[in-house]
Amino acid sequence: MANHPSAEKRHRQSVKRAERNRVVRSRVRTVVKRARTAIESGDASAPAAVATATRDLDKAASKGVIHRNNAARRKSRLARQAAKAARA
Repeated sequence: MANHPSAEKRHRQSVKRAERNRVVRSRVRTVVKRARTAIESGDASAPAAVATATRDLDKAASKGVIHRNNAARRKSRLARQAAKAARA
């Protein structure tokens, strides 16, 4: 455990940030999974689900929870899947 006041504070901050990041990351996973299942099932709500996933990925990237290139890659893959499903 930390022995200096500044180290104790840094630990408290890291615990808070880790919890906040966990919540955001979990939400991103959930909305991406919903979008994928909507696309695969041919659901009419797929475009809305993809838009929600895109928005949440952008938010996570802006907060630094995931890297911006990671968010861009995931959005690109989702958009490609949605376009492919719309064509078929």
